Amino acid sequence: MAHRLVAAVDPVALTQALIRCPSVTPEDEGAQDVLAGALEALGFSVHRLRFGAAPDGPVDNLVATIGSGAPHFAFAGHTDVVPTGDQKAWSVAPFEALIADGQVVGRGAADMKGAIAAFVAASARHVQRGRPGRLSFIITGDEEGPATHGTAPMLDWLEAHDLVPDACLVGEPTSAKLLGDMIKIGRRGSVNAWITVMGAQGHVAYPDRALNPITPLVSILAALKARVLDEGTDWFQSSNLEVTDISVGNPATNVIPALARARLNIRFNDRHRGAELEAWIRETVDAHASNAEVIVKISGEAFLTAPGALSSTIAEAVTAVTGRTPELSTSGGTSDARFIRRLCPVVEFGLPGASMHKIDETASVADILALTEIYDGVLQRVFAD
Repeated sequence: MAHRLVAAVDPVALTQALIRCPSVTPEDEGAQDVLAGALEALGFSVHRLRFGAAPDGPVDNLVATIGSGAPHFAFAGHTDVVPTGDQKAWSVAPFEALIADGQVVGRGAADMKGAIAAFVAASARHVQRGRPGRLSFIITGDEEGPATHGTAPMLDWLEAHDLVPDACLVGEPTSAKLLGDMIKIGRRGSVNAWITVMGAQGHVAYPDRALNPITPLVSILAALKARVLDEGTDWFQSSNLEVTDISVGNPATNVIPALARARLNIRFNDRHRGAELEAWIRETVDAHASNAEVIVKISGEAFLTAPGALSSTIAEAVTAVTGRTPELSTSGGTSDARFIRRLCPVVEFGLPGASMHKIDETASVADILALTEIYDGVLQRVFAD
């Protein structure tokens, strides 16, 4: 990549500009226009990719790239945000992006518009240095929602255009309490299941004339909960099944209902695969209620990027800026790293996440500036002569 004269990027101002776009999934509301403009000013080639249709789309996505050859490193993340909740409960308007007491306040500040702004600011320095190799951005507008029309189809596009990176850093808010205290090198997988048991409605005084669906449903849930899935692994906590809803919707005290429903979620480590857990759920349900309906959605498989060159590079950059030695962790929920891992090694690192998805979501100005330094340090190490 040839040396270019480019203007420095203020990551705090860019964070504010991104927050002021109310990009609640699947709406973009100009967020990727802001990002595309910033990247094009640095010389990136920007590709706008729109996938899907209603009700979960269409979704705006963006791939940007600069340079050529090896190494090929990518930043990945999302410009969409979760809903604000009760806007009256916020201390400031959630999309105004005001700075108060050294904190940028607004939906998406921590998750993850602050990190995207730091990506861009660090990339400006990288472009100025003119190191050989390719740097790319993989940015979706569908991470907080169904994640159907975002990163997964973008990866297909990258493969079709011979733009698969060698390694990727996802800017999710992985830091727990202080910037740099945690890096995510993997995630547990996730399975959701909806179980509907059919019965026959009738009078409670005449149970022989009815069929109560609650009885087998309770047995199903008890059997599923009774199994110890595993005791964890060296890098993963134990897998767990949680019942997240039981619904009958019967307002009458003297009626046996016709239907009973339950929903459950399994967060599983790399001892399991989603299809295996789905088969177990279906077998268990069938043993107690052969006429039951079961719907299963596998949101993602467990994955691990074993400690090595990528995690070490990021950890070194973190320590150089913060003085902290980050913990390598697989805790927390899912992220789009679950898709990216099929193409290349992927590690997640970003701002502290304590306020994400909450009222008065914040990111400190100091942390955004320090994160820019860390991402710049990563780029310097990846693209070292």
